[in-house]
Amino acid sequence: MSEALAGQVALITGASAGIGRHLAEGLAARGMAVAGLARTPGRLTAAMDEVAAATGARTLAVAADVTDRAAVDSAVARVLEEFGHVDLLVNNAGLMDADEVPVWEADPDEWWAVVTSHIRGGLLPVRAVVPGMVARHRGRVVSLASGLSTRGGRLFSAYSVGKTGLMRLTETLAAGLGGTGVHAFDLAPGVVRTAMSTSMSIHEDRTDWTDPADVVALVAAIAAGELDQWSGRFLHTGFDDLDTLRSTRPEGVGRQLRMIPYGDEDPVPVD
Repeated sequence: MSEALAGQVALITGASAGIGRHLAEGLAARGMAVAGLARTPGRLTAAMDEVAAATGARTLAVAADVTDRAAVDSAVARVLEEFGHVDLLVNNAGLMDADEVPVWEADPDEWWAVVTSHIRGGLLPVRAVVPGMVARHRGRVVSLASGLSTRGGRLFSAYSVGKTGLMRLTETLAAGLGGTGVHAFDLAPGVVRTAMSTSMSIHEDRTDWTDPADVVALVAAIAAGELDQWSGRFLHTGFDDLDTLRSTRPEGVGRQLRMIPYGDEDPVPVD
């Protein structure tokens, strides 16, 4: 158990499986109470019960679709009724493109549903949780980013657009939160072996997977207030060393989305 996290409350979206499930158990083991949010009630309740049994932590399952405003508001109200506050919000829920095709061949409705799951699915929990954090002058928001947040490619266009939009949401959120004691971060977890990642053709021959324990350790450090100087920035479990992050303060627009100039005389602003 971590003394810094004991008594804190985490709300994790997409908590019933994959990275969200790893985070729920890892943070609970460090002393946090954990509320898990996901769309499928039965699977979510089973996951939270398993976390409670394994860690002895208080858990709560609140079923909701993160793109449904009324459902998110109701779920967060239930969490606040049970735990009183939220110290850490993890925006983890989100869909992946079902078809690996170029963007012009994608089904528009399916494509938009993926984008919406990341951007609207990040905004609504923020809208419901952050005001309470600001009122308490403390809190942290972590949104799960991706390497595909930072570049475009031939495949997974909706996922890439959604994750990129979520990164910009984090930066604008952090800018608005200046001086409030609340901080926001983007965290790319690397490539953790999950049902989603193993279904992607780009990972079909992969043998080197990110250890989910490393993702948990980085999120736990954020929750403990050890990385507040990185608020509004992009962190990557697969590449960043935690001790280096703790001792480094970024300058300028490092680790934020910017247009790269074509040369010294390029008039496009980058800051």
